[in-house]
Amino acid sequence: MAVESQTIAAISTAPGRGAVGIVRVSGTDAGQIVTCLAGLLPLPRVATLRTLRSAAGDLIDQGLCLFFPAPASYTGEDMLELQVHGGPAVLRELLNACCAAGARQARPGEFTERAFLNGKLDLLQAEAVASLIESSSAQAARAAARACAGDFSLAVQGITQQLIELRVILEATIDFSDEIPAFSADAHTAKAFDNLRQDLQRLLQKAYAGARLAAGVEVAILGLPNTGKSTLLNRLCGEDRAIVTPIAGTTRDVLSVDVDLDGVLFRLHDTAGLRETADPIEHEGVRRARARALTADLIVQVLSAEAAALADPPEISAALARGQPVLRVINKLDLVNGTARFIPSATGGEVWVSALLGQGLELLRAALLEAAGVVDSAEAPFTARARHVRALEKTAEAIVEAEIQCRDGAIELVCEHLRLAHNTLEELTGVYTTEDLLGAIFATFCIGK
Repeated sequence: MAVESQTIAAISTAPGRGAVGIVRVSGTDAGQIVTCLAGLLPLPRVATLRTLRSAAGDLIDQGLCLFFPAPASYTGEDMLELQVHGGPAVLRELLNACCAAGARQARPGEFTERAFLNGKLDLLQAEAVASLIESSSAQAARAAARACAGDFSLAVQGITQQLIELRVILEATIDFSDEIPAFSADAHTAKAFDNLRQDLQRLLQKAYAGARLAAGVEVAILGLPNTGKSTLLNRLCGEDRAIVTPIAGTTRDVLSVDVDLDGVLFRLHDTAGLRETADPIEHEGVRRARARALTADLIVQVLSAEAAALADPPEISAALARGQPVLRVINKLDLVNGTARFIPSATGGEVWVSALLGQGLELLRAALLEAAGVVDSAEAPFTARARHVRALEKTAEAIVEAEIQCRDGAIELVCEHLRLAHNTLEELTGVYTTEDLLGAIFATFCIGK
């Protein structure tokens, strides 16, 4: 896909006043533009103090000029950075001067789009740049930095290589069908499928965690009335955000609060107590609680320690059936002289606390991180977006279908499903893409990046 030849310019710092503002220029005319504004062309990659003037000779500001000749630049083109005082009027005047000297204003994400088209980044890395800028927590920023560094791309490439090797073996069976006996899946082929499926599943789990990090972990707090859901929310966010009374049905709507736990953003949703009621307002609150449960990444089920042995309500059973993690929080342990503890499990685990007294809160924070699957470690996730998760799920489905057809001996169908899986993976990194896809991706970027 050809890169547009026109030189582009944009203000790269955030709107508003600041000590320093930056205007970026990329394209074949970048050197000519800095000469028009500042006189002599600066030495490559050397910050040079210059007086910047408009084409009419009017003083704009005094600032630093940095020139990066192609291909050793972010975009792979000649690139210019002008660092001046960060007043909006100064930056607008400087941008206008760059455009008068031969540039046009850049579209959102156009600098990174050119970096992708010039082979400086693959598509996963390019999207990770936007995720890094948008990061709302320290863990999300680290995950985005891993994707920028190519961790996600390398994992996809490893699976793609396995897929290519399997395709070569199986398609040779078709190409040389006159010389090779009728196809029958052997132990080697079965092992290759097994490895491919397992590696892809591990990558999908990291992508799920990365997507949660990027967007924040959505947590629905569910339970019967008066189990301490609102008290628990107040404890986790460190202030009285939810009204707490001994009257059942106090919470009527969903109250949402963002909480940073060890660098991870959790969006906590306190909900109405689950029960049947004739009160139309409370009934609507219960309906909203059930709706919130359907879209949550994690459900926190709050129970009173005095009634911890009660059977799960239908909402919790349905969540477990959907595969949603459920963390059971046994609250009010002060009423039973209990001890704070955390018992992990494959479905989310169980933690005993007293929200009223603040007992077990550190255990609860650790349990939330573990149940959400975003604990930082050597196997920490890299940032992922909904597009990436859908593509990996589609790839996994194609590979499972290919494996089924392989056992049935339908070699042509096997190769077709593997081809579809291969194409989907190449769409992830941008080896295969369309202008519509690129337009949709880079339109979400900020201008100047």
